[in-house]
Amino acid sequence: MRKAAIVGIGHTVFGNLSDYDLVDVMSFASTNALDDAGIRENRKIIDQVLVANMGGGIINHQTGIASSLVSRIDLEPAMAELVENGPASGASAVKLGYSLIASGMADVVMVTGGELMRAVTGWVATDFVATLLHPEAEYNYGITLPGFGGIFTRMYMERYGLTEEELSLVAVKDHENGSKNPWAHVETICTIEGICNSPDAKVVNNMVADPLRMYHMCPVSDGAATVILCALDSPKMKYFKEKEPILLNGIGSATDTHCLHHRKDPLELTAVRLSAERAYKMAGLKPEDISFAELHDAFIILELAISEEVGFFKRGKAREAIVKGITRINGSLPINTSGGLKAKGHPLGATGVSQIYELVKQLRGEAEKGRQVKNPKHGLSVNFGGFGNNVVTTICSKE
Repeated sequence: MRKAAIVGIGHTVFGNLSDYDLVDVMSFASTNALDDAGIRENRKIIDQVLVANMGGGIINHQTGIASSLVSRIDLEPAMAELVENGPASGASAVKLGYSLIASGMADVVMVTGGELMRAVTGWVATDFVATLLHPEAEYNYGITLPGFGGIFTRMYMERYGLTEEELSLVAVKDHENGSKNPWAHVETICTIEGICNSPDAKVVNNMVADPLRMYHMCPVSDGAATVILCALDSPKMKYFKEKEPILLNGIGSATDTHCLHHRKDPLELTAVRLSAERAYKMAGLKPEDISFAELHDAFIILELAISEEVGFFKRGKAREAIVKGITRINGSLPINTSGGLKAKGHPLGATGVSQIYELVKQLRGEAEKGRQVKNPKHGLSVNFGGFGNNVVTTICSKE
């Protein structure tokens, strides 16, 4: 099987980009990646464009996005397709890009993920995301993804003794990281007192889905991110001399039941565990080999739960790691160095690509002051679709 490296990366700021249309935003990230790869003038070497997006047709009234992007940035006659896997669309698109290279169908693949979610109100966006759920057994009863996040958090607290203060430490860490990330949606530093203990916490940081408060969940974001892949054995590698190629070393995915009530134990994220096991096997690595990780913390409880499922900590023990500072930038296993979904933001289709962007940036040693992990060798990301229904784990490594 052919190996592939990431040879270019691009990103937009995450936040409110409502002055632009969806393809405008994707074009910015894509051309940023072309420049990073040093191939703006040689862009026609790209064989395939994959676009990751969930809501273009529903909330932006735009379809045919992949072919539109190709035309917007002058990449014809490159092949182009849209990839949709809910909030895991981004990593799924990277996985399919790798598969195209591994099969020999393409040598160079551009993957761009993007979303314009602030084109609608927060209520409409929440309802749009809830369409991921079973239409009769879940959605019709008013359940939302934040609702599931609250239920999952309460169950985790009761089983493992996690306190609200310990949970809030995750947000404090992620906001500290996000404050140093120029692409982050939220660059505000927060404190435990500000989240849950201050006199006006009930007003400023009110409960959203008990026990989750506003600062326990990600914002609604616009934005895009791009990675460019090239086969290591391709003659086209000669074009990529600007930056160090980063090996796409392992990738795995798995599914779990659509309805949460069909799971034997709702606290076991089986698809996370299986996708990670498959990625480790492909890369020939173990959890202890990972230098840092980007984990899908749409609700900050997921950072703790996912870190346990991928083998970093035993179940119920991630709370000890956050208290001890193990997952901070200067800890032994930094997690969500970008600020995570919590602070960086969560434009659904862009998120998985953005996580891999961060892996590459850290492995190159290009992260901003105060965010750079010391001597990283292997980075892992987990992109979480639905409520653990469809999950993709990716491992990137220095060659």
